[in-house]
Amino acid sequence: MNQQSIQTVIFANSIKHGQHCVAGKTLDGKRWVRPVSDSDGKELTHSQAKCRNPHGTFNVKPLQKVTIGLSAHVPLINQPENYLIDGSVWKQNYTLDDHHIINYLDHPSDLWGKDDRVRYELIKSGQLVVSQSLYLVQVGNLRLYVSPFNKRRASFIYNGCGYDLPVTDPSFDVLVQDKGDIKGILCISLGEEFEGNYYKLIATIF
Repeated sequence: MNQQSIQTVIFANSIKHGQHCVAGKTLDGKRWVRPVSDSDGKELTHSQAKCRNPHGTFNVKPLQKVTIGLSAHVPLINQPENYLIDGSVWKQNYTLDDHHIINYLDHPSDLWGKDDRVRYELIKSGQLVVSQSLYLVQVGNLRLYVSPFNKRRASFIYNGCGYDLPVTDPSFDVLVQDKGDIKGILCISLGEEFEGNYYKLIATIF
């Protein structure tokens, strides 16, 4: 891909190694874009995950419409949507009304299978092809909780199957206290390889 700027709706700015994992969908074709800082899918720094609007420069937030400068498509077998940022300042162009989130939903039959992880060997051998590593889905029976090991997690049902996944949404603690605005829409991502598996993560709770 030649260097270009792409308009996106941000659907995730979650925690990854203390930094930022940002992802969004293009306004035109509604395809996923995950901006990364190197070809290995490295997370973004605090300064890289910011956007500018007429009021100043701030952390990028879900539902903002943001123009992102990209220099190359750098897909991984588990994350085909990765694009290398070009170092330019991102620009915010308004915000998506939360009533319009449903227009960006994905409708997979399942979330890369029915477990909480995908085996690395399945993808490496080609037995499972990951055509996209991000889903924005409407779920049922959503329950947020903190495990006995002090881990942030959520259980839910999608397409008749129960899931229980870790949450990397930085708003988790606030949402646990005030569930009034939760719509039951999740941005779910395949994470990086860890001990032979790619774990499924909830990046954002809407």
